[in-house]
Amino acid sequence: MTTMATTISVNGTSVTRQVEPRTNLVDFLRGELGLTGTHVGCEHGVCGACTVLMDGATVRGCLILAVQASGRDVLTIEGLSEPGHRITKALQEAFVLRNALQCGFCTPGILVTATELLTQDPAPSRELIREAISGHYCRCTGYHAIVDAVQQAADVLAATQGPA
Repeated sequence: MTTMATTISVNGTSVTRQVEPRTNLVDFLRGELGLTGTHVGCEHGVCGACTVLMDGATVRGCLILAVQASGRDVLTIEGLSEPGHRITKALQEAFVLRNALQCGFCTPGILVTATELLTQDPAPSRELIREAISGHYCRCTGYHAIVDAVQQAADVLAATQGPA
């Protein structure tokens, strides 16, 4: 078994591990680091359950190899849920208030995507919200509550403080 030394900044902490070159990022995060908030769904990049931020942009953790993330900054739902991430906090509160999650399987990936969206555009239209989350499968909510929650989070953020 061939392994490669891989160093990734994950949620602000540099981690180095020996990994097989074929190990995808989501398996590295879950298996090596115990960060199980990033879910494994379709393993084809379609469902969005494995979405994380890499260097500030959303990527599918099942389509990126851990060795490809070497030297990069990866932010998972666990990192986004820590104090100081006011966008994610506002989103989490809005998701609860709007009943925008049910089984919760898709929720971490959608929260990561919505965080990226609100970072780039603090006042997105409902159409832009729908477009942003269109790469996520949710079998429980029907998406309307998710769009409402993202809109509510944007409104709360705008009312409480200027740009994120």
